[in-house]
Amino acid sequence: MDDLIIYGLIGGVVLLVAFAAAFVASRYKRCPSNRVLVIYGKVGSNRSAKCLHGGGAFVIPLIQDYAYLGLEPLVIDIPLEGALSLNNIRVNVPSTFTVAISTDPVLMNNAAERLLNLSVAAIRDQAQDIILGQLRLVVATLSIEEINKDREKFMGLVNQNVAEEINKIGLDLINVNIRDLTDESGYIEAIGRRAAAEAINRAKVDVAEQEREGATGEAIAVREKTVNVAREQATSEEGRKLAERTQRVAVAGLEAEAVAKELESKRDIEVAAAEREAETIAASKRAEQERRVKVAEAEAIAVDGENTSSAQVAESNAKLAEIRADARRRADVASAEATEAVLRAEREQELARLAKTELAPQEIEKKRIEIAAEASAERERREARGAADAILMKYQAEAEGVQKVLEAKAEGYRQLVGACAENPQVAPTLLMIEQLPELVREQVKAIQNLKIDKITVWDGGRGGAGGNGGSTADFLSGLIGSLPAMHELANQAGIELPEVLGRILDEPSKNGRIVKAADAPKDEGDHDGPVS
Repeated sequence: MDDLIIYGLIGGVVLLVAFAAAFVASRYKRCPSNRVLVIYGKVGSNRSAKCLHGGGAFVIPLIQDYAYLGLEPLVIDIPLEGALSLNNIRVNVPSTFTVAISTDPVLMNNAAERLLNLSVAAIRDQAQDIILGQLRLVVATLSIEEINKDREKFMGLVNQNVAEEINKIGLDLINVNIRDLTDESGYIEAIGRRAAAEAINRAKVDVAEQEREGATGEAIAVREKTVNVAREQATSEEGRKLAERTQRVAVAGLEAEAVAKELESKRDIEVAAAEREAETIAASKRAEQERRVKVAEAEAIAVDGENTSSAQVAESNAKLAEIRADARRRADVASAEATEAVLRAEREQELARLAKTELAPQEIEKKRIEIAAEASAERERREARGAADAILMKYQAEAEGVQKVLEAKAEGYRQLVGACAENPQVAPTLLMIEQLPELVREQVKAIQNLKIDKITVWDGGRGGAGGNGGSTADFLSGLIGSLPAMHELANQAGIELPEVLGRILDEPSKNGRIVKAADAPKDEGDHDGPVS
Protein backbone atom coordinates (compact mmCIF):
# COMPACT_ATOMS: atom_id res chain seq x y z
CA MET A 1 0.00 0.00 0.00
CA ASP A 2 2.76 2.40 0.89
CA ASP A 3 4.55 1.53 -2.34
CA LEU A 4 1.42 2.34 -4.31
CA ILE A 5 1.13 5.69 -2.62
CA ILE A 6 4.78 6.43 -3.31
CA TYR A 7 4.42 5.37 -6.94
CA GLY A 8 1.32 7.53 -7.26
CA LEU A 9 3.11 10.54 -5.82
CA ILE A 10 6.06 9.95 -8.09
CA GLY A 11 3.76 9.61 -11.10
CA GLY A 12 1.91 12.79 -10.14
CA VAL A 13 5.18 14.68 -9.78
CA VAL A 14 6.34 13.35 -13.13
CA LEU A 15 3.08 14.36 -14.78
CA LEU A 16 3.25 17.75 -13.16
CA VAL A 17 6.83 18.22 -14.31
CA ALA A 18 5.94 17.05 -17.82
CA PHE A 19 2.96 19.40 -17.94
CA ALA A 20 5.13 22.27 -16.71
CA ALA A 21 7.78 21.44 -19.28
CA ALA A 22 5.19 21.29 -22.04
CA PHE A 23 3.70 24.60 -20.90
CA VAL A 24 7.13 26.22 -20.76
CA ALA A 25 7.97 24.83 -24.18
CA SER A 26 4.70 26.17 -25.56
CA ARG A 27 5.50 29.65 -24.24
CA TYR A 28 8.94 29.74 -25.83
CA LYS A 29 8.49 31.34 -29.23
CA ARG A 30 10.98 31.07 -32.05
CA CYS A 31 11.23 33.74 -34.77
CA PRO A 32 11.54 32.68 -38.45
CA SER A 33 13.97 34.48 -40.72
CA ASN A 34 11.18 36.11 -42.76
CA ARG A 35 9.34 37.51 -39.73
CA VAL A 36 9.80 39.80 -36.76
CA LEU A 37 8.67 38.51 -33.35
CA VAL A 38 6.96 41.29 -31.38
CA ILE A 39 6.49 40.66 -27.65
CA TYR A 40 4.24 43.23 -26.05
CA GLY A 41 2.85 43.78 -22.60
CA LYS A 42 5.22 44.32 -19.69
CA VAL A 43 8.57 44.16 -21.45
CA GLY A 44 10.54 46.73 -19.48
CA SER A 45 10.54 50.34 -18.52
CA ASN A 46 9.93 52.96 -21.24
CA ARG A 47 9.29 50.28 -23.82
CA SER A 48 6.03 49.34 -25.48
CA ALA A 49 7.29 46.19 -27.21
CA LYS A 50 10.33 44.01 -27.70
CA CYS A 51 11.19 43.02 -31.28
CA LEU A 52 13.33 40.06 -32.32
CA HIS A 53 14.52 39.01 -35.74
CA GLY A 54 15.81 35.47 -35.54
CA GLY A 55 16.31 33.38 -32.42
CA GLY A 56 13.58 33.06 -29.83
CA ALA A 57 12.30 34.34 -26.51
CA PHE A 58 10.13 33.18 -23.63
CA VAL A 59 6.74 34.84 -23.45
CA ILE A 60 5.66 35.21 -19.83
CA PRO A 61 2.07 34.11 -19.41
CA LEU A 62 -0.62 36.59 -18.39
CA ILE A 63 1.65 39.67 -18.53
CA GLN A 64 3.04 39.24 -22.05
CA ASP A 65 1.78 38.26 -25.49
CA TYR A 66 3.28 38.07 -28.93
CA ALA A 67 2.60 38.64 -32.63
CA TYR A 68 4.52 38.49 -35.89
CA LEU A 69 5.32 41.09 -38.53
CA GLY A 70 6.06 39.78 -42.02
CA LEU A 71 9.21 40.90 -43.82
CA GLU A 72 7.88 40.14 -47.29
CA PRO A 73 8.42 43.05 -49.72
CA LEU A 74 5.38 45.10 -50.70
CA VAL A 75 5.16 46.37 -54.29
CA ILE A 76 3.25 49.66 -54.37
CA ASP A 77 2.11 51.31 -57.60
CA ILE A 78 2.12 55.13 -57.44
CA PRO A 79 -0.02 56.56 -60.29
CA LEU A 80 1.17 60.13 -59.80
CA GLU A 81 -0.56 62.45 -62.29
CA GLY A 82 -0.62 66.24 -62.62
CA ALA A 83 2.25 66.93 -60.18
CA LEU A 84 3.28 70.60 -60.39
CA SER A 85 6.99 71.05 -61.15
CA LEU A 86 9.22 74.01 -60.26
CA ASN A 87 8.51 75.76 -63.60
CA ASN A 88 4.72 75.27 -63.10
CA ILE A 89 4.33 72.45 -65.64
CA ARG A 90 2.24 69.50 -64.52
CA VAL A 91 3.96 66.15 -65.06
CA ASN A 92 2.90 62.52 -64.75
CA VAL A 93 5.35 60.28 -62.88
CA PRO A 94 3.93 56.73 -62.73
CA SER A 95 6.29 54.65 -60.62
CA THR A 96 6.62 51.50 -58.57
CA PHE A 97 8.06 51.42 -55.04
CA THR A 98 9.17 48.27 -53.23
CA VAL A 99 9.15 48.55 -49.43
CA ALA A 100 9.33 46.15 -46.51
CA ILE A 101 9.43 46.21 -42.73
CA SER A 102 12.96 47.02 -41.63
CA THR A 103 15.09 44.80 -39.38
CA ASP A 104 16.81 47.79 -37.79
CA PRO A 105 16.02 47.75 -34.03
CA VAL A 106 14.68 51.31 -33.99
CA LEU A 107 12.63 50.83 -37.15
CA MET A 108 11.32 47.46 -35.90
CA ASN A 109 9.99 49.21 -32.81
CA ASN A 110 8.35 51.85 -35.05
CA ALA A 111 6.73 49.09 -37.09
CA ALA A 112 5.57 47.33 -33.91
CA GLU A 113 3.99 50.55 -32.66
CA ARG A 114 2.28 51.55 -35.91
CA LEU A 115 1.79 48.49 -38.11
CA LEU A 116 1.21 45.57 -35.74
CA ASN A 117 -1.92 43.53 -36.53
CA LEU A 118 -2.63 45.64 -39.65
CA SER A 119 -3.47 43.88 -42.87
CA VAL A 120 -1.17 44.04 -45.90
CA ALA A 121 -3.70 46.25 -47.72
CA ALA A 122 -3.79 48.74 -44.83
CA ILE A 123 0.03 48.89 -44.69
CA ARG A 124 0.15 49.39 -48.48
CA ASP A 125 -2.41 52.22 -48.27
CA GLN A 126 -0.44 54.04 -45.57
CA ALA A 127 2.83 53.68 -47.47
CA GLN A 128 1.16 54.77 -50.73
CA ASP A 129 -0.17 57.98 -49.18
CA ILE A 130 3.24 58.85 -47.71
CA ILE A 131 5.13 58.05 -50.92
CA LEU A 132 2.66 59.97 -53.07
CA GLY A 133 3.02 63.11 -50.95
CA GLN A 134 6.82 62.96 -50.88
CA LEU A 135 7.01 62.30 -54.60
CA ARG A 136 4.89 65.40 -55.28
CA LEU A 137 7.18 67.37 -52.95
CA VAL A 138 10.31 66.23 -54.81
CA VAL A 139 8.75 67.04 -58.20
CA ALA A 140 7.84 70.53 -56.93
CA THR A 141 11.50 71.25 -56.09
CA LEU A 142 12.85 70.39 -59.56
CA SER A 143 12.28 71.74 -63.04
CA ILE A 144 11.32 69.62 -66.04
CA GLU A 145 14.86 69.77 -67.43
CA GLU A 146 16.38 68.61 -64.13
CA ILE A 147 13.94 65.71 -63.82
CA ASN A 148 14.44 64.67 -67.43
CA LYS A 149 18.23 65.04 -67.66
CA ASP A 150 19.56 64.41 -64.15
CA ARG A 151 17.69 61.22 -63.27
CA GLU A 152 20.34 60.34 -60.69
CA LYS A 153 19.65 63.52 -58.74
CA PHE A 154 15.90 62.97 -59.03
CA MET A 155 16.18 59.36 -57.81
CA GLY A 156 18.48 60.44 -54.98
CA LEU A 157 15.99 63.03 -53.73
CA VAL A 158 13.12 60.53 -54.04
CA ASN A 159 15.06 57.88 -52.10
CA GLN A 160 16.08 60.35 -49.43
CA ASN A 161 12.67 61.96 -48.84
CA VAL A 162 10.61 58.79 -49.14
CA ALA A 163 12.99 56.74 -46.96
CA GLU A 164 12.92 59.36 -44.19
CA GLU A 165 9.13 59.40 -44.11
CA ILE A 166 8.40 55.69 -44.33
CA ASN A 167 11.07 54.98 -41.69
CA LYS A 168 8.77 56.74 -39.26
CA ILE A 169 6.28 53.88 -39.56
CA GLY A 170 8.97 51.17 -39.60
CA LEU A 171 9.27 50.57 -43.35
CA ASP A 172 12.45 50.46 -45.38
CA LEU A 173 12.73 51.51 -49.04
CA ILE A 174 14.12 48.68 -51.17
CA ASN A 175 13.72 49.83 -54.76
CA VAL A 176 12.29 52.69 -56.83
CA ASN A 177 11.31 52.26 -60.46
CA ILE A 178 10.17 55.33 -62.43
CA ARG A 179 8.26 53.80 -65.33
CA ASP A 180 7.76 56.90 -67.43
CA LEU A 181 7.83 60.65 -67.30
CA THR A 182 5.28 62.65 -69.31
CA ASP A 183 3.55 65.99 -69.13
CA GLU A 184 0.22 67.31 -70.31
CA SER A 185 1.66 70.02 -72.57
CA GLY A 186 4.08 67.71 -74.48
CA TYR A 187 7.15 69.62 -73.30
CA ILE A 188 9.14 66.48 -72.38
CA GLU A 189 8.30 64.88 -75.72
CA ALA A 190 9.53 68.00 -77.49
CA ILE A 191 12.76 67.87 -75.49
CA GLY A 192 13.16 64.19 -76.47
CA ARG A 193 12.59 64.96 -80.13
CA ARG A 194 15.12 67.77 -79.96
CA ALA A 195 17.72 65.51 -78.29
CA ALA A 196 17.08 62.75 -80.86
CA ALA A 197 17.46 65.25 -83.70
CA GLU A 198 20.70 66.55 -82.20
CA ALA A 199 22.05 62.99 -81.80
CA ILE A 200 21.10 62.10 -85.38
CA ASN A 201 22.72 65.28 -86.66
CA ARG A 202 25.90 64.60 -84.70
CA ALA A 203 25.99 61.02 -86.04
CA LYS A 204 25.52 62.25 -89.59
CA VAL A 205 28.31 64.79 -89.10
CA ASP A 206 30.62 62.11 -87.71
CA VAL A 207 29.83 59.77 -90.61
CA ALA A 208 30.45 62.54 -93.13
CA GLU A 209 33.74 63.45 -91.45
CA GLN A 210 34.87 59.81 -91.43
CA GLU A 211 33.87 59.40 -95.07
CA ARG A 212 35.73 62.58 -95.92
CA GLU A 213 38.84 61.41 -94.06
CA GLY A 214 38.55 57.99 -95.75
CA ALA A 215 38.21 59.50 -99.21
CA THR A 216 41.11 61.88 -98.55
CA GLY A 217 43.32 59.09 -97.22
CA GLU A 218 42.41 56.86 -100.14
CA ALA A 219 43.23 59.63 -102.64
CA ILE A 220 46.53 60.31 -100.89
CA ALA A 221 47.41 56.59 -100.89
CA VAL A 222 46.56 56.24 -104.58
CA ARG A 223 48.62 59.30 -105.40
CA GLU A 224 51.61 58.08 -103.39
CA LYS A 225 51.26 54.65 -104.96
CA THR A 226 51.21 56.12 -108.46
CA VAL A 227 54.17 58.39 -107.77
CA ASN A 228 56.21 55.60 -106.21
CA VAL A 229 55.46 53.19 -109.07
CA ALA A 230 56.42 55.84 -111.63
CA ARG A 231 59.60 56.63 -109.71
CA GLU A 232 60.60 52.98 -109.49
CA GLN A 233 59.82 52.40 -113.15
CA ALA A 234 61.91 55.43 -114.13
CA THR A 235 64.80 54.25 -111.94
CA SER A 236 64.61 50.76 -113.41
CA GLU A 237 64.57 52.11 -116.94
CA GLU A 238 67.49 54.36 -116.17
CA GLY A 239 69.51 51.45 -114.77
CA ARG A 240 68.73 49.34 -117.78
CA LYS A 241 69.80 52.10 -120.14
CA LEU A 242 73.01 52.63 -118.19
CA ALA A 243 73.74 48.94 -118.35
CA GLU A 244 73.11 48.92 -122.06
CA ARG A 245 75.34 51.92 -122.50
CA THR A 246 78.11 50.31 -120.44
CA GLN A 247 77.73 47.18 -122.39
CA ARG A 248 77.88 49.07 -125.66
CA VAL A 249 80.90 51.02 -124.50
CA ALA A 250 82.65 47.80 -123.55
CA VAL A 251 81.75 46.23 -126.83
CA ALA A 252 82.96 49.35 -128.61
CA GLY A 253 86.23 49.15 -126.71
CA LEU A 254 86.76 45.53 -127.65
CA GLU A 255 85.93 46.32 -131.19
CA ALA A 256 88.27 49.29 -131.12
CA GLU A 257 91.06 47.08 -129.80
CA ALA A 258 90.26 44.56 -132.50
CA VAL A 259 90.15 47.23 -135.17
CA ALA A 260 93.31 48.85 -133.83
CA LYS A 261 95.23 46.23 -135.56
CA GLU A 262 93.33 46.97 -138.63
CA LEU A 263 94.31 50.47 -139.58
CA GLU A 264 92.27 50.42 -142.66
CA SER A 265 89.08 50.01 -140.75
CA LYS A 266 90.03 52.48 -138.03
CA ARG A 267 88.05 55.31 -139.43
CA ASP A 268 85.02 53.08 -139.97
CA ILE A 269 85.26 51.87 -136.42
CA GLU A 270 85.48 55.45 -135.14
CA VAL A 271 82.54 56.48 -137.27
CA ALA A 272 80.60 53.48 -136.06
CA ALA A 273 81.57 54.29 -132.52
CA ALA A 274 80.44 57.88 -133.00
CA GLU A 275 77.22 56.75 -134.53
CA ARG A 276 76.66 54.29 -131.74
CA GLU A 277 77.43 57.02 -129.22
CA ALA A 278 74.95 59.29 -130.91
CA GLU A 279 72.41 56.56 -130.89
CA THR A 280 73.12 56.00 -127.23
CA ILE A 281 72.67 59.66 -126.48
CA ALA A 282 69.49 59.77 -128.52
CA ALA A 283 68.23 56.68 -126.75
CA SER A 284 69.13 58.23 -123.42
CA LYS A 285 67.28 61.42 -124.36
CA ARG A 286 64.31 59.43 -125.47
CA ALA A 287 64.38 57.48 -122.20
CA GLU A 288 64.61 60.75 -120.28
CA GLN A 289 61.74 62.12 -122.33
CA GLU A 290 59.66 59.02 -121.73
CA ARG A 291 60.48 59.14 -118.03
CA ARG A 292 59.43 62.79 -117.82
CA VAL A 293 56.26 62.06 -119.75
CA LYS A 294 55.41 59.17 -117.50
CA VAL A 295 56.20 61.25 -114.42
CA ALA A 296 54.00 64.06 -115.77
CA GLU A 297 51.27 61.57 -116.52
CA ALA A 298 51.60 60.16 -113.01
CA GLU A 299 51.51 63.64 -111.55
CA ALA A 300 48.47 64.47 -113.74
CA ILE A 301 46.77 61.32 -112.54
CA ALA A 302 47.66 62.22 -108.95
CA VAL A 303 46.37 65.78 -109.43
CA ASP A 304 43.25 64.39 -111.07
CA GLY A 305 42.81 62.07 -108.08
CA GLU A 306 43.34 64.98 -105.73
CA ASN A 307 40.82 67.10 -107.64
CA THR A 308 38.34 64.23 -107.65
CA SER A 309 38.88 63.73 -103.94
CA SER A 310 38.55 67.49 -103.36
CA ALA A 311 35.36 67.52 -105.43
CA GLN A 312 34.02 64.60 -103.42
CA VAL A 313 35.05 66.34 -100.21
CA ALA A 314 33.38 69.59 -101.38
CA GLU A 315 30.25 67.67 -102.33
CA SER A 316 30.31 65.91 -98.98
CA ASN A 317 30.81 69.27 -97.25
CA ALA A 318 27.89 70.71 -99.22
CA LYS A 319 25.68 67.77 -98.25
CA LEU A 320 26.88 68.10 -94.67
CA ALA A 321 26.06 71.82 -94.71
CA GLU A 322 22.62 71.03 -96.10
CA ILE A 323 22.10 68.37 -93.40
CA ARG A 324 23.31 70.77 -90.73
CA ALA A 325 21.04 73.53 -92.03
CA ASP A 326 18.08 71.14 -92.15
CA ALA A 327 18.88 69.86 -88.67
CA ARG A 328 19.30 73.43 -87.41
CA ARG A 329 15.98 74.36 -88.99
CA ARG A 330 14.24 71.37 -87.41
CA ALA A 331 15.91 72.16 -84.09
CA ASP A 332 14.78 75.79 -84.37
CA VAL A 333 11.25 74.64 -85.23
CA ALA A 334 11.23 72.23 -82.27
CA SER A 335 12.65 74.95 -80.01
CA ALA A 336 10.04 77.42 -81.29
CA GLU A 337 7.28 74.88 -80.70
CA ALA A 338 8.59 74.15 -77.21
CA THR A 339 8.87 77.88 -76.52
CA GLU A 340 5.35 78.37 -77.84
CA ALA A 341 4.09 75.59 -75.57
CA VAL A 342 5.90 77.12 -72.60
CA LEU A 343 4.54 80.60 -73.42
CA ARG A 344 1.05 79.14 -73.85
CA ALA A 345 1.33 77.44 -70.46
CA GLU A 346 2.67 80.67 -68.92
CA ARG A 347 -0.20 82.56 -70.57
CA GLU A 348 -2.76 80.13 -69.12
CA GLN A 349 -1.09 80.43 -65.74
CA GLU A 350 -1.04 84.25 -65.96
CA LEU A 351 -4.72 84.27 -67.00
CA ALA A 352 -5.56 82.00 -64.09
CA ARG A 353 -3.56 84.23 -61.74
CA LEU A 354 -5.27 87.38 -63.06
CA ALA A 355 -8.67 85.69 -62.79
CA LYS A 356 -7.88 84.84 -59.20
CA THR A 357 -6.15 88.05 -58.06
CA GLU A 358 -7.91 90.75 -60.12
CA LEU A 359 -11.08 89.51 -61.82
CA ALA A 360 -12.40 87.70 -58.76
CA PRO A 361 -12.22 90.81 -56.50
CA GLN A 362 -13.76 92.86 -59.31
CA GLU A 363 -16.58 90.34 -59.70
CA ILE A 364 -17.09 90.39 -55.93
CA GLU A 365 -17.05 94.21 -55.96
CA LYS A 366 -19.49 94.18 -58.90
CA LYS A 367 -21.85 91.84 -57.03
CA ARG A 368 -21.52 93.98 -53.91
CA ILE A 369 -22.29 97.16 -55.90
CA GLU A 370 -25.25 95.47 -57.59
CA ILE A 371 -26.60 94.26 -54.25
CA ALA A 372 -26.02 97.70 -52.69
CA ALA A 373 -27.68 99.40 -55.69
CA GLU A 374 -30.64 97.04 -55.52
CA ALA A 375 -30.90 97.63 -51.78
CA SER A 376 -30.66 101.42 -52.29
CA ALA A 377 -33.25 101.31 -55.07
CA GLU A 378 -35.53 99.16 -52.95
CA ARG A 379 -35.07 101.57 -50.05
CA GLU A 380 -35.82 104.55 -52.32
CA ARG A 381 -38.86 102.74 -53.74
CA ARG A 382 -40.13 102.01 -50.27
CA GLU A 383 -39.40 105.57 -49.10
CA ALA A 384 -41.13 106.98 -52.20
CA ARG A 385 -44.04 104.61 -51.65
CA GLY A 386 -44.21 105.70 -48.02
CA ALA A 387 -43.95 109.39 -49.00
CA ALA A 388 -46.64 108.90 -51.65
CA ASP A 389 -48.83 107.12 -49.12
CA ALA A 390 -48.21 109.95 -46.65
CA ILE A 391 -49.03 112.60 -49.29
CA LEU A 392 -52.11 110.65 -50.33
CA MET A 393 -53.24 110.36 -46.75
CA LYS A 394 -52.47 114.07 -46.22
CA TYR A 395 -54.53 115.06 -49.25
CA GLN A 396 -57.27 112.65 -48.26
CA ALA A 397 -57.30 114.21 -44.80
CA GLU A 398 -57.28 117.71 -46.28
CA ALA A 399 -60.05 116.74 -48.69
CA GLU A 400 -62.04 115.28 -45.85
CA GLY A 401 -61.44 118.49 -43.84
CA VAL A 402 -62.44 120.65 -46.79
CA GLN A 403 -65.45 118.43 -47.32
CA LYS A 404 -66.36 118.84 -43.66
CA VAL A 405 -65.87 122.62 -43.90
CA LEU A 406 -67.92 122.80 -47.09
CA GLU A 407 -70.60 120.63 -45.57
CA ALA A 408 -70.61 122.87 -42.47
CA LYS A 409 -70.73 125.97 -44.70
CA ALA A 410 -73.49 124.46 -46.78
CA GLU A 411 -75.44 123.70 -43.64
CA GLY A 412 -74.81 127.26 -42.39
CA TYR A 413 -75.87 128.68 -45.77
CA ARG A 414 -78.94 126.49 -45.71
CA GLN A 415 -79.88 127.77 -42.25
CA LEU A 416 -79.05 131.34 -43.39
CA VAL A 417 -81.33 131.03 -46.40
CA GLY A 418 -83.98 129.48 -44.17
CA ALA A 419 -83.68 132.37 -41.72
CA CYS A 420 -83.96 134.88 -44.58
CA ALA A 421 -86.97 133.21 -46.10
CA GLU A 422 -89.12 136.33 -45.63
CA ASN A 423 -86.55 138.55 -47.39
CA PRO A 424 -84.34 136.49 -49.80
CA GLN A 425 -82.16 139.51 -50.67
CA VAL A 426 -80.68 139.57 -47.18
CA ALA A 427 -78.78 136.27 -47.53
CA PRO A 428 -76.64 137.37 -50.51
CA THR A 429 -75.94 140.64 -48.79
CA LEU A 430 -74.67 138.89 -45.69
CA LEU A 431 -72.58 136.52 -47.78
CA MET A 432 -71.17 139.49 -49.67
CA ILE A 433 -70.30 141.18 -46.41
CA GLU A 434 -68.58 137.97 -45.29
CA GLN A 435 -66.41 137.94 -48.42
CA LEU A 436 -65.54 141.66 -48.26
CA PRO A 437 -62.19 141.14 -46.46
CA GLU A 438 -61.07 138.64 -49.11
CA LEU A 439 -62.23 140.96 -51.92
CA VAL A 440 -60.45 143.88 -50.35
CA ARG A 441 -57.32 141.76 -49.95
CA GLU A 442 -57.42 140.88 -53.62
CA GLN A 443 -57.95 144.54 -54.56
CA VAL A 444 -54.97 145.49 -52.43
CA LYS A 445 -52.86 142.87 -54.21
CA ALA A 446 -53.84 144.42 -57.51
CA ILE A 447 -52.52 147.88 -56.52
CA GLN A 448 -49.83 146.99 -54.01
CA ASN A 449 -47.04 147.44 -56.56
CA LEU A 450 -48.36 150.83 -57.79
CA LYS A 451 -46.41 153.93 -56.87
CA ILE A 452 -48.93 156.48 -55.35
CA ASP A 453 -47.71 159.99 -54.77
CA LYS A 454 -50.68 161.13 -52.67
CA ILE A 455 -54.03 159.92 -51.38
CA THR A 456 -57.18 162.02 -51.20
CA VAL A 457 -59.86 160.85 -48.81
CA TRP A 458 -63.44 162.04 -49.00
CA ASP A 459 -65.38 161.68 -45.85
CA GLY A 460 -68.84 160.58 -46.78
CA GLY A 461 -70.38 161.50 -43.39
CA ARG A 462 -71.48 164.81 -41.96
CA GLY A 463 -70.12 166.90 -39.16
CA GLY A 464 -70.78 165.79 -35.62
CA ALA A 465 -72.85 167.46 -33.01
CA GLY A 466 -69.87 169.41 -31.77
CA GLY A 467 -69.43 171.02 -35.12
CA ASN A 468 -66.27 168.97 -36.01
CA GLY A 469 -66.51 168.26 -39.74
CA GLY A 470 -65.29 164.96 -41.36
CA SER A 471 -65.85 162.79 -38.36
CA THR A 472 -65.55 159.11 -39.24
CA ALA A 473 -66.72 157.95 -35.90
CA ASP A 474 -70.26 158.04 -37.00
CA PHE A 475 -70.81 154.50 -38.26
CA LEU A 476 -73.92 155.15 -40.30
CA SER A 477 -72.41 158.16 -41.98
CA GLY A 478 -69.37 156.19 -42.87
CA LEU A 479 -71.49 153.29 -44.15
CA ILE A 480 -73.58 155.63 -46.30
CA GLY A 481 -70.42 157.31 -47.58
CA SER A 482 -68.93 153.93 -48.55
CA LEU A 483 -72.00 152.73 -50.41
CA PRO A 484 -70.80 154.05 -53.80
CA ALA A 485 -67.49 152.24 -53.47
CA MET A 486 -69.30 149.10 -52.33
CA HIS A 487 -71.66 149.29 -55.31
CA GLU A 488 -68.71 149.84 -57.63
CA LEU A 489 -66.90 146.83 -56.15
CA ALA A 490 -70.01 144.68 -56.39
CA ASN A 491 -70.52 145.82 -59.96
CA GLN A 492 -66.95 144.83 -60.81
CA ALA A 493 -67.53 141.45 -59.20
CA GLY A 494 -70.76 140.99 -61.13
CA ILE A 495 -72.88 140.96 -58.01
CA GLU A 496 -76.06 142.89 -57.54
CA LEU A 497 -76.49 144.27 -54.03
CA PRO A 498 -79.88 144.19 -52.39
CA GLU A 499 -82.16 147.19 -52.69
CA VAL A 500 -81.77 147.91 -49.00
CA LEU A 501 -78.22 149.13 -49.77
CA GLY A 502 -79.52 151.53 -52.40
CA ARG A 503 -78.53 151.91 -56.05
CA ILE A 504 -76.27 154.09 -58.18
CA LEU A 505 -77.66 156.62 -60.66
CA ASP A 506 -75.68 158.14 -63.49
CA GLU A 507 -76.31 161.98 -63.52
CA PRO A 508 -74.68 164.35 -65.97
CA SER A 509 -72.94 167.28 -64.37
CA LYS A 510 -72.66 170.78 -65.53
CA ASN A 511 -69.06 170.25 -66.65
CA GLY A 512 -70.03 167.21 -68.72
CA ARG A 513 -68.83 164.67 -66.17
CA ILE A 514 -70.92 161.82 -64.90
CA VAL A 515 -71.55 161.91 -61.19
CA LYS A 516 -72.44 158.66 -59.58
CA ALA A 517 -74.92 158.95 -56.73
CA ALA A 518 -76.22 156.31 -54.39
CA ASP A 519 -79.74 156.38 -53.17
CA ALA A 520 -79.69 155.28 -49.58
CA PRO A 521 -82.45 155.04 -47.06
CA LYS A 522 -82.89 158.30 -45.26
CA ASP A 523 -81.83 158.49 -41.70
CA GLU A 524 -83.15 160.96 -39.19
CA GLY A 525 -79.95 162.95 -39.21
CA ASP A 526 -79.32 162.79 -42.95
CA HIS A 527 -80.34 165.26 -45.62
CA ASP A 528 -82.08 164.31 -48.77
CA GLY A 529 -79.93 164.15 -51.86
CA PRO A 530 -77.07 162.25 -53.37
CA VAL A 531 -73.79 161.73 -51.69
CA SER A 532 -70.73 162.35 -53.83
